[in-house]
Amino acid sequence: MYTHEELKKFVDNCSRCPLSHTRGKAVMGKGNLKSPIMFVAEAPGSSEDRDGIPFTGPSGGVFDQLLEGIGMNRQDIYLTNIVKCHPPRNRDPLPEEKEACIVYLKHETLLIRPRIIVCLGRTAAQRIIRDDYRITREHGMFLYRKNTWLTAVYHPSAILRDPAKMDEAKADFAGILEKYREVAQEMGQSFPIDSFS
Repeated sequence: MYTHEELKKFVDNCSRCPLSHTRGKAVMGKGNLKSPIMFVAEAPGSSEDRDGIPFTGPSGGVFDQLLEGIGMNRQDIYLTNIVKCHPPRNRDPLPEEKEACIVYLKHETLLIRPRIIVCLGRTAAQRIIRDDYRITREHGMFLYRKNTWLTAVYHPSAILRDPAKMDEAKADFAGILEKYREVAQEMGQSFPIDSFS
């Protein structure tokens, strides 16, 4: 199995799809490699393309606010994207781009071995949970697959466009915290989350 640093080198030098020609920086996942919780978004935005770090722009501020609301921070979780390079004009990643990049997410998942995967937004949910996933109807609901709890929440950028979604997002994150506590109990771990670090 590759180490996180080895995976990052592959991602930084990847040329598996045309996004490699237009990116600023490839964006490898970042966070606590021992966390039971992995958050997966669709692709880096323009700020991430500049910085090489997931969620550094305005969406990152919303994400941090939601984490802080349940007593977490980025050191408690692992955060990544399906596609590691910024699609031009913030368009959704194309199917062939997702397929070219999914190998990296699979290796990240094997390395982290999360017990909870949270999809940030419709695109991630439709790739990871089910291709007809309806984020407006199903957000915050959990399903169990291959020893892992899966759920999806609104992408932080959707909350920026429609602040009325924030209350639903806060409720979904409270559900994530409750699921974390269940998983921690099953693993024989105690709260708080930093016991995993």
